[in-house]
Amino acid sequence: MDTVSTPPNVTVDPSWNINHLQLRRLEKEPDAVAIERQQADGTWQPMTVKQFDDDVVAVAKGLVALGIQPGDHVAIMSRTRYEWALFDYAIWAAGAVSVPIYETSSVEQVQWICSDGEVTAAVVENAAHNLVIDAARSSLPKLTQVWQIEQDAVAALKVVGRGVPTAEIDRRRLLAVGDDLATIIYTSGTTGRPKGTELTHGHFVRLTDNTQFDQTDLTVVPVIAAPGCRTLLFLPLAHVFARFIQVIGLASSTVVGHCPDVKNLVPALGSFKPSFILGVPRVLEKVYNAAEQKAGHGIKLKIFRWAAKVAIVYSRAMDTEKGPSAWLTRQHKLADKLVYGSLRAAIGGNTTYAVSGGAALGERLGHFYRGIGLTVLEGYGLTETTAPILVNRLQVQKIGSVGLPFPGCTVKIADDGEILLKGINVFFRYHNNPKATREALKGGWFHTGDVGYLDDEGYLFITGRKKELIVTAGGKNVAPAVLEDRLRGHPLVSQVVVVGDGQPFIGALVTLDHEMLPGWLTNHGKQPMSVDAARDDPDVIASLVKAVQRTNQAVSRAESIRKFVILPGDFTESNGYLTPSLKVKRSLVLKDFADTVQKLYSDGDTGHSVPTDQ
Repeated sequence: MDTVSTPPNVTVDPSWNINHLQLRRLEKEPDAVAIERQQADGTWQPMTVKQFDDDVVAVAKGLVALGIQPGDHVAIMSRTRYEWALFDYAIWAAGAVSVPIYETSSVEQVQWICSDGEVTAAVVENAAHNLVIDAARSSLPKLTQVWQIEQDAVAALKVVGRGVPTAEIDRRRLLAVGDDLATIIYTSGTTGRPKGTELTHGHFVRLTDNTQFDQTDLTVVPVIAAPGCRTLLFLPLAHVFARFIQVIGLASSTVVGHCPDVKNLVPALGSFKPSFILGVPRVLEKVYNAAEQKAGHGIKLKIFRWAAKVAIVYSRAMDTEKGPSAWLTRQHKLADKLVYGSLRAAIGGNTTYAVSGGAALGERLGHFYRGIGLTVLEGYGLTETTAPILVNRLQVQKIGSVGLPFPGCTVKIADDGEILLKGINVFFRYHNNPKATREALKGGWFHTGDVGYLDDEGYLFITGRKKELIVTAGGKNVAPAVLEDRLRGHPLVSQVVVVGDGQPFIGALVTLDHEMLPGWLTNHGKQPMSVDAARDDPDVIASLVKAVQRTNQAVSRAESIRKFVILPGDFTESNGYLTPSLKVKRSLVLKDFADTVQKLYSDGDTGHSVPTDQ
């Protein structure tokens, strides 16, 4: 199969914009809880649909009073918090366009986004963000106004907007039609300057309603949009994934909460008790590794590993015709009492689903989480597709795949394996960048740059990035993602970059996880040491060699990692090697560590060899 489509469920009025979604819910259930805001004492204060809408209108009046015109571009630079949602909707209510900026962005990045994005005003969270904006403003003559959330921007705008008639906001809310611009989201940019993806009101409205009103047996609605659903957003709202979930949550019956600081995520999950969460594979990996490390050593560690194996085997048995055996079911119930209950409690106790995207989760983790009672619905999407374009459904999940197309979407596999997309949520253009638009949109299809395949039932499996395929000196094509994903599952491993283009064998650059190292050392009876010292520790190296051997079991001998080197430090956002969505900037790593890669293939002693039986 090379093409698969899912027909749309509903036809959306082309005159509708995102404001219509909010107004529809306001008319339907004004007193329903839309958002809960965490207070200083940790409790959550409910806010009804009407209370949220009143806030939106009051802030929108302030924006209008200060000169924001329909079509103006207003930036938002903040962590994920209530005010992010408030300003996003207030900007739309004023008829303007919102331009998200990651709160970790540098002065240079802010300059580029605000200049290319034609930003005339900005909302920032705190003084640190204000300093970044100030440093960029000398080259941004159009940026004339900045409001700071932590200096009472909301209250100030409400005061200044008191003289603006409500009728003016009512008028502006209805100005935009489906094809009008709603937001410009700049891609994280693993290479080069970020491109501004133009997403229209119609992209969000069509995707929201075709998801929310999906009445088929394959529906994902009970997870993210049904009455009683609750979700705590902690991923950046500057990213399209969390942004879309917020839009559909506020348009449906979901209760939305926000957690600005991931350091407080565990207690926030425990008090908010979400029914589903958004996740990226690296976060889910860390949860698993932290749980294993917390088990310590000896009998407790053996019990954890036994329970983890039971969860995986049980989940795999769920996909067979006979299902789990009676003996396996009894083991699973015992493991649930001993281990799984505490793991579910750590993510709020009420969470039964997670929606994962951004990278491949991997079959092992997918089965582990489903086996402990947390079904991870893996999906696929990009900024250019308004977030999700495929996802696994509740009743017909295939772990390891990214599921079936959303209603109104089509997936095609090109002759060279590239994944091509079209549908109700696929973007029209990059802002001020016709060349990039022409390269991405050809013949009516969005060329993603990812490669994969469709199985006989239309499920998509991602195998890697087209530009990242490695061709060894022997002519073997190797997709690095499979190896990287598996090796990152080791608790000591933070990041992996597989290398070997034009070389006689596959190698890997590995960084150590400084958060996991102390617990690993304790569990293995070793004295504390720095990450730099751990790079040369024989036990650390031996453990990583075994991890690479396990990783190699998933591939042929020609594709296996034969040698690796442990790099000093880690890849992070602050040193520029990770994007805000936690993707490794592979081209930059290969450029900066070119000498290390070359030495890996020299006759010297650089790197650690991996024995193979294959």
